[in-house]
Amino acid sequence: MREYEYKPPRVHSGELRTPVIFYEYVAYDGPEPGTEKKQLLFNSWAKIDEVWLRDAELAKSNGTLSDITIIIRDPQGDYIPTNKHYVEIDAPEYRDKHYNIKEAQPDMQNKDFINVIAELRS
Repeated sequence: MREYEYKPPRVHSGELRTPVIFYEYVAYDGPEPGTEKKQLLFNSWAKIDEVWLRDAELAKSNGTLSDITIIIRDPQGDYIPTNKHYVEIDAPEYRDKHYNIKEAQPDMQNKDFINVIAELRS
């Protein structure tokens, strides 16, 4: 019989230290075309993971070097991130950078969190 060994969770609430803002662009009300006005959708605390150094060469060849993974607590239906939304990270390292959400999926190891994969908006 195998001996039970406790494995701590990969992510816990203490690692969610960076504020993030999810929003979408809304069209202007006036006669000019464009979509620059932001509509705030959700605020949250998150853990930000960038491309690991060992995966940097693979990311360069795939064109995904600027992708980041944002881990947030599951909002339980209050907000569901989609690829039509954008995210802004409220940290000095990410100032004036906006990210398009590519994919959002539940963390299968810990159902309390959602993994959001985003790429730098060009």
